[in-house]
Amino acid sequence: MVIYINNRKPAICVLTNVSANSLKDQVKRRKNMKNNHVTTDVILIGAGIVSATLATLLNKLQPEWHITVFEKLDSAGQESSNEWNNAGTGHAALCELNYTPEKPDGSLDISRALEINEQFQISKQLWSYLVDHGDLQCPENFIRSLPHISFVYGDDHVEFLKKRFDALADHPQFQSMEFSDDPEQIKDWLPLMMEGRCSNEVVAATKIDHGTDVNFGELTRQMLSSLEKKENVEIRYKHKVDDMKQREDGSWEVKVQNLEKGTLEEHTSSFAFIGAGGNALPLLQKTGIPESKHIGGFPISGQFLVCDNPEVVEQHHSKVYGKEPTGTPPMTVPHLDRRHIEGKNTLLYGPFAGFTPKFLKTGSPMDLFGSVKPTNVLTMLAAGVKNTSLLKYLAQQLTMSKEDRMEELRNFVPNASNEDWDLLVAGQRVQLIEDTDEGGRGALQFGTKLIHAEDLSMAALLGESPGASVSVSIMLEVLHKCFPEYQKAWEPKLKEIIPSYGESLENNDLLLERIQTSTSQTLGLSEAVR
Repeated sequence: MVIYINNRKPAICVLTNVSANSLKDQVKRRKNMKNNHVTTDVILIGAGIVSATLATLLNKLQPEWHITVFEKLDSAGQESSNEWNNAGTGHAALCELNYTPEKPDGSLDISRALEINEQFQISKQLWSYLVDHGDLQCPENFIRSLPHISFVYGDDHVEFLKKRFDALADHPQFQSMEFSDDPEQIKDWLPLMMEGRCSNEVVAATKIDHGTDVNFGELTRQMLSSLEKKENVEIRYKHKVDDMKQREDGSWEVKVQNLEKGTLEEHTSSFAFIGAGGNALPLLQKTGIPESKHIGGFPISGQFLVCDNPEVVEQHHSKVYGKEPTGTPPMTVPHLDRRHIEGKNTLLYGPFAGFTPKFLKTGSPMDLFGSVKPTNVLTMLAAGVKNTSLLKYLAQQLTMSKEDRMEELRNFVPNASNEDWDLLVAGQRVQLIEDTDEGGRGALQFGTKLIHAEDLSMAALLGESPGASVSVSIMLEVLHKCFPEYQKAWEPKLKEIIPSYGESLENNDLLLERIQTSTSQTLGLSEAVR
């Protein structure tokens, strides 16, 4: 039977004299619709990488729980997780310079880089486990080895990169990093980017061979396709969540439009998770929980220049990140990425910022305006006052011509030809705005934030990069914070799925080496050279 604690969450299923068949019958009865009302254990909103990850973990830990995923589109991973809507970087802080900011005294803060690197190692462990157990197929379709390179020019930026290399190189996760300020060596690493560059230009680069290119769209589709085959998991596409409210017993009532049938359904669950990308904020606001107050969001769309000319593409075999222009936010970091999408190699350069008031590419022009409430209007206004430089940068980006964008590209690829590059509108991101003790009212947040109700009955994920790459760590946080009563029972299984669970890789060279070797072999990746 399924035991409920305080009528809130399903506890560990206890089988005494109940046969497996009778348990199936109970599940079927609970799923039967009466007056378009369905009761389930867990509701997940959004069929992207985060919901797919949480559903996968819960199904492995509690296979008898019934999980329902709602997605308003007709298939999985079509918004932020889609391979054309992001740069596909397996974010491990190997080349992303904004993860090692400079302190006022000139030293570097590398704590974020170490954290993100470890989180990506955790993601690879889950993906390896799923490959080993047949839940994911052909890992080369969703992850490939690709060197990660940081490239800078100008004396100040070269000094910064050397300082970053010195700060990271002694840590086990970064020991295979190479540094060079020799133009001939860098030309060997980056022939496309060095061809046509002034011989007296000061340049430097760091390189790590075991970086990755990740197709998060394919990964999401495979994970949810595998889950659809499970007895207690339902993925309901063309189902749009309109409203959600908490009932007196603590459960969540979710009103859902069946877009295919044109009907309205009511679903009740003990736990609800909002992983709907940019649309997570409006849905969180509908819950009415205190944690949804004083939070806002500002949408920014990404644009990339794309090249699929084989003669150009085959000259570049890495992901290269530079330094953001002075006075601009971290989201402006330029990067040139080799991608493998739909069986073809391409290059993407960007990002260039765009603007639409939509919170999703498939959203409504009223999304931004509808998200402004009496509880967050001061937060939003304060953010506008504090971030005039960002608004100025956005206005400048919106007025750029293709030639303007090509001139920026030529900082990376001096000989870039206009006819080889086209503009691609990528995914929609909603930058989180909130009142914080550190940043005061209307602080703009760069990254992801997990918000949960005080009674732990629901959670939502807001924000942006590096969310997809570290989605496993974030969903483990959901499990830890929202299901504390299960942690002891779940720990052995979590250790089986993620061998480093509960341990730090930063100071455990042997464990790190064992995990990197194992995941690299399973996923078909190049290993770190020590």
